[in-house]
Order: sequence, then structure tokens, then C-alpha cells
Amino acid sequence: MSQESLKSLVEANAYFYETFARGDADVMKTLWAEREDITCIHPGWGAVTGRDAVIRSWEMVLENQPNIRCGRPEGFLVGDVGYVICLEELGEGRLVATNLFILEDNHWKLIHHQAGVTRPADNDPVSGTHPIH
Repeated sequence: MSQESLKSLVEANAYFYETFARGDADVMKTLWAEREDITCIHPGWGAVTGRDAVIRSWEMVLENQPNIRCGRPEGFLVGDVGYVICLEELGEGRLVATNLFILEDNHWKLIHHQAGVTRPADNDPVSGTHPIH
């Protein structure tokens, strides 16, 4: 895969977070794959599986219109699958997230999102030899 594919993957991830921050449930539905099994693990939730359940979970999350920003995204490609590891910045708090995408009709579509707690900001580089915690 090319650098262009990696760039479009990171752009798809950025659009996901723009949609998340706007609280736009209608657009959020379009960002998820329709022909693949999809899953999601929101912080503090168990695994949510299946399109209907995942979309319902996002409708509930987006009702709160969280003030969220994506920080330090780093994309990775494996064939027609890509994933982005990033920080979700929520005011003073932050989470580490992994967003897994698949190419569907030449567009990156989400198939999995998972976010969880991380260590304080002074010790959580996204890339290099230090793990995200």
C-alpha cells in the first residue's frame, strides 16, 4: 500500500473524530462498514457487537456531544485493513484509542473502535520505543 493509502486512512480517522465531536449520529452511521462484522468497546463498557448494537451505542454516546479531539494519530496498513492508534483528548483527560478500518467500496470504513485509560501526558508517547499506557 502506498503513502497515499496511509494518508487517506489517517484522514478517515480524523473525519471520525470530527463527526464524534459534532455529535452527528447520522454521519456516524455512514462511517462504519456495512458488509463486515463490526465491534466497539467504549471505556467502561463491555464489548458491543453487530451493526445495530454498535450504531445504537454511538447514538447514546453522541447524545452527550463530548468535547473530544484526536491527538497524535499514527496509522498502520495491513493489506485492505488499516488501523490508527491515537489519543482521545477530553478536556483535561485523555484516553488511548485504536480504530480499525477496512476498505469498502474504496473508502476506509470502521470495523472496530476501542478506547481506554492511559498514563499521564508526560509519559505516553505514541510512536517510538515507548508503549502507550
